[in-house]
Amino acid sequence: MLKIRVIPCLDVKEGRVVKGINFVDLKDAGDPVEQAKIYDDQGADELCFLDITASIEKRDILFDIIHKTAKKCFMPLTVGGGVRKVEDVRKLLYSGADKVSINSSAIYEPDLIKQSSNRFGKQCVVIAIDAKKTENINCKSGYEVFSHGGTINTNLDAVEWAKQCADLGAGEILLTSMDNDGTKKGFNIELINKVTKNINIPVIASGGVGELKHFTEGACKTDASGLLAASVFHYGDFTINEVKKELNNNGVAVRI
Repeated sequence: MLKIRVIPCLDVKEGRVVKGINFVDLKDAGDPVEQAKIYDDQGADELCFLDITASIEKRDILFDIIHKTAKKCFMPLTVGGGVRKVEDVRKLLYSGADKVSINSSAIYEPDLIKQSSNRFGKQCVVIAIDAKKTENINCKSGYEVFSHGGTINTNLDAVEWAKQCADLGAGEILLTSMDNDGTKKGFNIELINKVTKNINIPVIASGGVGELKHFTEGACKTDASGLLAASVFHYGDFTINEVKKELNNNGVAVRI
C-alpha cells in the first residue's frame, strides 16, 4: 500500500507567507524559510512553495528564497508561481526544487507541459488546477478552472483539463478547491473524486482543512495520494506529527 503524503503549503507574496479565505483577504503568516525549516523538522513528506502573485504581477520567480529554503530542508520541494517557459523550470530545479508546479502558463500554452516533461522527466512536472463550482454549460463536471491566482475564469472543465494535462506528460496534479480554500470545512470530496477517477497520475488534494478529521476524510473518501494544508499548520492548530498520528490511528498508511 502506498503511504499517503502530508504536505504543508507555503503561499508566498512579496517574500512573506500569506493565507486567506477563498483566495482573498490575505494575512501575513511568517517567513517562508523559517516556516519550511519547522515543517522539515516535524517530518513533512514534502513542501509546496507557491509564489501566488508572480503570474498576476508578471514578475520573476523568487529564486533566492527557493535556494535558501532548499539549503535548509531535506524534504522534497515543489515550487510554483510565475513559471512561463522551460527555462524557468530549469532554473527552479537548479535552485533546489525537486518538482515544478505550473498553473496559468500551462492553460494558455499547453505545449509547455510536454516540453518540460520531455526535457526533465514527468516526475518533475506538477500541474496546479484551481477549480470552482460553476453553472457554465461548457464545464460538464460542474467545476471550472481559474487562472492567475483564481482571478480569471478560463471556460475549461476541471476534469477534462486534468485529463489533458496527464496526456501531455504531467506527472502529478495539485488540485485546489477554490470554494473550500481557507474555509476550514474540509476537502471538496466530490471534486477530488471526479478528477482522480478520470486520470492515472497522482493527485494532491488541497483546500479546506480545519480539523484533524478532515485529513482522515480526505484519505479514506478519495484516491488522493497527497493531502495539502496551509493555515492550520502556519498558525499552529496542529503539527505534521499530530496529523500523521491521526491518520495512522484511522488505518491510513503514512510515513512516521
